[in-house]
Amino acid sequence: MLAKVNSAAVIGLDATPIEVEVDIASQGLPSFTIVGLPNKAVEEARERVRSAIKNVGCDFPAKRITVNLAPADLPKEGPAYDLPIALGILLASGQLKAEIADAIFIGELALDGKLRHTNGVLPVVIMSKEKKYKRVFLPEINAREAAIISGLEVFPIDSLISLFYHLNGQKLILPQKHTKLNSYNKEKFFEFDMAEIQGQEQVKRAMEIAAAGAHNILLKGPPGAGKTLIAKTLPSILPNLSLEEALEVTKIYSISGLLNKDSIITTRPFRNPHHTTSHVGLIGGSVTPKPGEISLAHRGVLFLDEFPEFPRHVLEALRQPMEDGAVAISRAHGRITFPSKFMLVAAQNPCPCGYYGDKTRSCRCGLGQIAKYQKRVSGPMLDRIDIHLEVPAVKVEKLTSQEKISGERSETIRKRVQIARNMQLKRFRGRKISTNAELSNKDIKEFCKLEEDSISLLRLAVSKLKLSARSYYRILKLARTIADLEQAKEIKATHIAEALQYRPRVEDLL
Repeated sequence: MLAKVNSAAVIGLDATPIEVEVDIASQGLPSFTIVGLPNKAVEEARERVRSAIKNVGCDFPAKRITVNLAPADLPKEGPAYDLPIALGILLASGQLKAEIADAIFIGELALDGKLRHTNGVLPVVIMSKEKKYKRVFLPEINAREAAIISGLEVFPIDSLISLFYHLNGQKLILPQKHTKLNSYNKEKFFEFDMAEIQGQEQVKRAMEIAAAGAHNILLKGPPGAGKTLIAKTLPSILPNLSLEEALEVTKIYSISGLLNKDSIITTRPFRNPHHTTSHVGLIGGSVTPKPGEISLAHRGVLFLDEFPEFPRHVLEALRQPMEDGAVAISRAHGRITFPSKFMLVAAQNPCPCGYYGDKTRSCRCGLGQIAKYQKRVSGPMLDRIDIHLEVPAVKVEKLTSQEKISGERSETIRKRVQIARNMQLKRFRGRKISTNAELSNKDIKEFCKLEEDSISLLRLAVSKLKLSARSYYRILKLARTIADLEQAKEIKATHIAEALQYRPRVEDLL
C-alpha cells in the first residue's frame, strides 16, 4: 500500500515542499530503505522511526518498506523527516486513516515517540502559507516560533501517539494561537547604558548617528579608552525591529539552531567574533552552506575588536557583502545567498603598543612597525566605513570624580534614533531599502537634495581632502542621517560639515 505525506526541506533561508512517499510491499524480505538523496541524519531515521512506532504501542510492519523523498534530485538533510516518515508508515500499513493533503509535517522523533526541537521551522511555515497549505504539524517546543505567521493553523505535537489520536479523531489537539510581534516587545534590559560612559561626548554623538542610519564606524584609540564598552552600548540605542526584519533575523537563527528558548528574535543582533575567526566562520560556507557571523549580524551589529589582528584575506572578504547587503556562497551542488545587511563597528589601536599619538604615554614602536600595523587594513576597506573616530583616553579627573553621572540615558537617545529611522522607513516605502546606509548612487540623487552652499562646501572638500567617488557618496548618506536626526527635510551646510569631520585623514587610506 502507498501513502503520501507532505513535508519540507530548508535550502539556504527558504523552504521547498517535499513529498514523502511510503510504500509497503506485500512481497519480499523485510527491509527499510530511504531513497531521494538522504544524508546520514536522514538515513538514521530508520532506527528512530522503528523504535518510536513500537514504543507508542503501534505495530511496525515486518515487510519491505521503501521511503522516497521527492524530488529525488534535491539533497535532504537533518532529522525533520522523522515525523512524516513515521506517519507515512502508519498510513500505508492501514493502522491510521486520515485526509492530510492540505497539511505539512516536520519534526525529529525520540526513541520513545516524543518530538524534539527542530531547526528551520519558521521558513517551513512561511512556505506553507505561500503554497496555500492550511495546516502545519510540528513539535510543541517550536509552536510559538511558528505562531508569529498568521493565515494557517499550527498544531503543536508533543508525541507521535498524540498525532495518531488527533488524526483518528479520538483526542483533538487545539491549534496554537497566533501571536503578534507587539506581544514580544516587552521592556528590554541592556547590560550597558550610554549614561555609564564618562566623557566621550563626540563619540556618543557619532554612535547616535551610526545607529540612526545603520552606518559603519571605526573607533581608534589607546588601550583603556573605552572603545569596547562604547561598542557594547550600541544595542541599547538601536531602534526596534519591524515585523519583516524580525522574521528575516529569526529565519537565520532558526536554520542555524541558535534560537534556544526564544520563539522570535525581537532585539537587533550583536555579534562579536574573535580575531582568530576563520574566513568560513565570518562569511559562511562549509560543504553544506551555513550562515556566517555577517549573516547572524543581519539587521544588527557586527563588532570586530582588534580590527587589524584579523587576517587580511578575511577582512577583504567583507568588502562585497558590505556593499551588496548579501553574500553568495557557491558550491558544486548549487548556489545559496544569505542576507548580510549589518552595521560594522570596528575598534583598533593606533599602533602595536597602542600609544602612538597619546599625550600621556610615549609610544615604544618604531616607524616601520607603526606603518606595517596600520596597513593591515586596506584603503578600500577603510573607504567603506562611513565614520572614522579618534577615541581619546578618559581624563583622570573624570574617572576619579565622585559626582553622580549625569549623561543622557540610552532610552532618551533611542527615542531620537527611532524617530530618524521612522522617517527613513516612510521615505523609502515601496523600495528594497530601509536605511540611509543602503542608498544607491541613483537613490542619493533623488533623496539627498543639496542647497547651494552645501554644494560649494562639498566641492571644496573633494578637492582638498582628495575624496574618492565612494567617499563623496558616503558623506551624502551620513549628512542625510544627520539631517534626519534634526528632522530636517533638506541637507544643510552644517550637516555636510559634521559629516566631513568623520572622514579619515588622506594618509590613513594610503
